[in-house]
Amino acid sequence: MPIPVTGGNVTRVSDFILMSFSSLPTEIQSLLFMMFLIIYLITLMGNSLIILVTLADSMLHSPTYFFLRNLSFLEIGFNLVIVPKMLGTLLTRDTTISFLGCAIQMYFFFFFGVAECFFLATMAYDRYLAICNPLHYPIIMNQRTCAKLAAASWFPGFPVATVQTTWLFSFPFCGTNKVNHFFCDSPPVLRLVCANTALFEIYAIIGTILVIMTPCMLILCSYTHIAAAILKIPSAKGKRKAFSTCSSHLLVVSLFYVSSSLTYFQPKSNNSPKSKKLLSLSYTIVTPMLNPIIYSLRNKEVKNALSRTFHKAINLRNCIL
Repeated sequence: MPIPVTGGNVTRVSDFILMSFSSLPTEIQSLLFMMFLIIYLITLMGNSLIILVTLADSMLHSPTYFFLRNLSFLEIGFNLVIVPKMLGTLLTRDTTISFLGCAIQMYFFFFFGVAECFFLATMAYDRYLAICNPLHYPIIMNQRTCAKLAAASWFPGFPVATVQTTWLFSFPFCGTNKVNHFFCDSPPVLRLVCANTALFEIYAIIGTILVIMTPCMLILCSYTHIAAAILKIPSAKGKRKAFSTCSSHLLVVSLFYVSSSLTYFQPKSNNSPKSKKLLSLSYTIVTPMLNPIIYSLRNKEVKNALSRTFHKAINLRNCIL
């Protein structure tokens, strides 16, 4: 709540109110709670299953599934940052979040969001090497290289999240403390600042463009070479087989980049709070749920590994009993 500061008319904010879906009728909020809870559980179970299967099955101990395992871990973290609080506001109608809680939520939102951008680019590079340079792929993508690429994908999230969150929360917040969103994202929180934020906004725009567009360009470059290599394959069967190895990743990339670009690169005149919330739901809640489904349903190796793991679990249970 706003706390009066002695010696002036300025009020200091000690907590925020997430407007979330509070304008909707109670019945609709209850329905949203059940829907988001189901999506949340599917996301946790699906991504956890991907992690467990790629660890347990020796056939999936390859660079591709090492990066997929990291992506699944990232999606779980991304969901844990946003969804539990949102479910709590829908269930208890308590929309309050502390100043520190809001800063922590924003920090990890930036961290996992930036990391996802770079992991998708790393996975595209992995597909590029596998299709365009298959003979040298095992040599280039050894364990050490994979570890370095994973570290390079995780690392950018730290400086971006630290600088943006620390800078934003160093501003004075006064007057209203109502955040017109279901989580502490930068634009709606920035609107509550009562200071000149021009320099921060320039930094935020440049940072967003670099974080989203740099990996996007790397992905486009990788897939341009992949497409050229596939077109050179003489047989239609060979082309289908080569394309199938990267179709799941391409679909995941499309879902993530289309929704995030529409959210952050829309003109302000066309970007109402309601449309922003809807678009944010797509990449914060829906996409993390779809990723394990896409990778399991469109990937024969994962489906076979799931089947082997399931049968091993059944046999182990029969032996114990």
